[in-house]
Amino acid sequence: MNERIDAPWIPAWVPASGHALRHAGVHFDAVRIRGDQGERVATELMVRADFDAGPVVREVSGDRNLYFLLPPQTASEFRWPPGVRALTRRHGTLAYVGVPALTGMTWPLSWRSEPSEKAPFVAGELLREVVDGVVSRAGSRRWQG
Repeated sequence: MNERIDAPWIPAWVPASGHALRHAGVHFDAVRIRGDQGERVATELMVRADFDAGPVVREVSGDRNLYFLLPPQTASEFRWPPGVRALTRRHGTLAYVGVPALTGMTWPLSWRSEPSEKAPFVAGELLREVVDGVVSRAGSRRWQG
């Protein structure tokens, strides 16, 4: 059940079973958005990317963060609103992101959107557009992070 799916497009940073911590900025950069806001962003991103948005990791406990995984050294190219945090290696920041396997028991992590051959990473420009749209639609509701 926890056997690794052998396909050349599966990134080496995806563990064969369970989950593993990966250093943000090495294999990928990550953009962290908490709870309901993260879910709204993920849903819109999936629709706009024809349901092949690239890797989005969901924490199913605690703050229920979602981590949108971008190519390394790209997340800091964008200005993110309050409550959205770019996790990179820039400015001496050390951050780790839990990455689940594609199959088997991975609790408390799961894939909201898996990496694919066509979309091994989330497109940063598209993510920024979606975040802007979700923030503007929130209107008078407070953007929480």
